[in-house]
Amino acid sequence: MPNLAETFHSLHKQNDLLILPNAWDASSAKVIEDAGAKAIATSSAGVAWALGYPDGDVLPPRLLADLAARITDVIRIPLSVDFEGGYTKNPAKVAQNLKPLIDAGAVGINIEDGANSPDLLCRKIEAVRESAAQSGLDLFINARTDVYLRRLASKDAAVDEVIGRAARYRTAGCDGLFAPGLSDGVAMARIAAAIKPLPLNIMASRDMPSIEALQQHGVRRVSAGSTIAQAALGCTSRLAAGFLAGTMGEMFGAMVEYGAVNELFASYARD
Repeated sequence: MPNLAETFHSLHKQNDLLILPNAWDASSAKVIEDAGAKAIATSSAGVAWALGYPDGDVLPPRLLADLAARITDVIRIPLSVDFEGGYTKNPAKVAQNLKPLIDAGAVGINIEDGANSPDLLCRKIEAVRESAAQSGLDLFINARTDVYLRRLASKDAAVDEVIGRAARYRTAGCDGLFAPGLSDGVAMARIAAAIKPLPLNIMASRDMPSIEALQQHGVRRVSAGSTIAQAALGCTSRLAAGFLAGTMGEMFGAMVEYGAVNELFASYARD
């Protein structure tokens, strides 16, 4: 059986950019795997919405662990889970919340600073690293900083702030840096060069440079965030409205064949 944690770490060191689609349940994860993904991440927003909660660090951790277990039960590639802020400000409690995710088969997490201080995220990363080590897992910890997403600084000050936080998070034990909201190629290149050997992860956006340009700027990983989940909900809303209005052609044109979908889930054995 492959070591999925080792595989996930190695995907950040290859020449090709790691393109990481974000799933929100077992079916979306299985379809993403079938499309050719080398690894899958969850979308915190997509997961929260699928379970009837708003995004924003309020999802009960037990529900996240249950969902992660359902995903790992149907895929054979590494899964990284968006752990938001760990669902508490208490680092010891963050470590407790992590253990069910490890038991569920996750080999990576995102954990974010959000509106809180870098000091707090450092303590959370240290607690997470210790908890994972006690479980015997080389967990990939992707430290997310919201400097750009929350516009905590701009231009050169934002670059410097991200670089400074990355250094602190690396000392605390992270394996990668995630900077959602970062879309400027020059800033990417400066950050990527300064934080080496940490791989830089960005989130896809409309004004993002091309995949080729991202590689030239030193980006190692790009994830979709909640965009695929939002697109799926948009499609659902449009098709449902059409159906309610008596227009069914687009619904039948957009669907994946029943047999093809069912076969994805019939290809593994349940206990």
